[in-house]
Amino acid sequence: MAACAQLPTAGNEVLSGSEPAASEPGPVVVAPAPPAPAVAVPAVPAKPEIAVATPRDLPPSNMWERVRKGFRMKDMNNPLVRDWEQWYSSRPDYVARMIDRSSRYLFHIVEEVERRNLPTEIALLPMIESAYNPQAYSRSHASGIWQFIPSTGKHYGLQQNWWYDGRRDIIAATNAALDYLEKLHGMFGDWELALASYNWGEGAVGRAVARNQAKGLPGDYESLTMPAETRNYLPKLIAVKNIISDPARFGLQLANIPNEPYFTVVTVRRHIDVKLAAKLAEMPLEEFQYLNPAHNRPVIKSDGSETIVLPLHKAAVFRANLDNHDKPLVSWQAHTVKPGERPETIASKHGISVSELKSINGITGRKKITTGQALLVPVKAGAVPNLPDLPAPAIARTQKARYVPPSRRGAMQQAAHKTAQKKPAATRKAAAAKTRPAKTAPAKRVKTTIQAKPASDTKIKLADRR
Repeated sequence: MAACAQLPTAGNEVLSGSEPAASEPGPVVVAPAPPAPAVAVPAVPAKPEIAVATPRDLPPSNMWERVRKGFRMKDMNNPLVRDWEQWYSSRPDYVARMIDRSSRYLFHIVEEVERRNLPTEIALLPMIESAYNPQAYSRSHASGIWQFIPSTGKHYGLQQNWWYDGRRDIIAATNAALDYLEKLHGMFGDWELALASYNWGEGAVGRAVARNQAKGLPGDYESLTMPAETRNYLPKLIAVKNIISDPARFGLQLANIPNEPYFTVVTVRRHIDVKLAAKLAEMPLEEFQYLNPAHNRPVIKSDGSETIVLPLHKAAVFRANLDNHDKPLVSWQAHTVKPGERPETIASKHGISVSELKSINGITGRKKITTGQALLVPVKAGAVPNLPDLPAPAIARTQKARYVPPSRRGAMQQAAHKTAQKKPAATRKAAAAKTRPAKTAPAKRVKTTIQAKPASDTKIKLADRR
């Protein structure tokens, strides 16, 4: 460009003196070109980087996909697992009911399991314990979807009183169960032994491991001598895991459960009837009770900490209807039977018949109303309901089940036989006469066929477990 600026142009020529003759050109003075004005060039904005989500980054579309991604427990390949796969796959209606019940709770439980970095097989454990039935109750008094017995429930902070049983509270019991399972895993360092302990008790499993170690035997789950229920416990869970992993292989189809919250909680600061709460939430009573199974009575006794669990889309409706409700929220109260107080007196005082009083409180047959017993009675119009803090009803003790290993059964039988032989002959004959069946005509022999099957799904809970 400097070279171009030196070339003469008509507009830039300056002549000195008179115009020179054509034959004698004079000197030419060229003025420098003015600098070109600076032109502002607008900056071209850089294109923003757009993150493209890959299928691996997208959240699972349903809960089953999410559960499968979190499986971490090792597989088991033994006849018991095959038996339980057959048991479940041959009962599609049972599996469907279990899946339907789990649809209310599964998102919350998986959220808690993942938050603690536990294997998602743990979220399937209520299928083994209770088939996800929040009202499940065993002969050893284990209750709720996680099947806590009273003592262990109290140890893990689950309140139990006349009005409320935290073992059936979905949120509280889930936290307690995961706390307990984390503790068991920390004790044994192995999920198989942790789950065996959840079923049989950590003391029983610890002793079984010690016995094996003393004999130089392995201390893993499959090497231990244990009750039949515990022996079947983990194979049942692995069988359910296998079915969830590939339901089509077993001829089953799992109902879709969206990967999104199903319920929320609403704090209730006033006592309220269960039926009225369901009505204010504009939902069926049965569905309300599925989400709020911890309340023992038809009244939700609030102390400011109790909550009502509602479907996510019903919370706003409930709050609005509760704010607009101008009638009493409670129609029931507790009455503690005083010494010498008769059922007729109690019924008359509260405007009901004796039969209604017994029906309301589940008193059937020859059961009697006793002093100190709490009864539910109607509240008189305008009266403040009496809702005292009452302890949980006493629970009858169950005889602790004792497991005798096969190796010791013969020795115990021989010892019992020797003890019996030491008794006088007359005593032995009298005892034998009492146990000898009466002589009757021989019955016709009927040919029967007994079909082998796995242990019953209704388990006998051992007293020293949860």
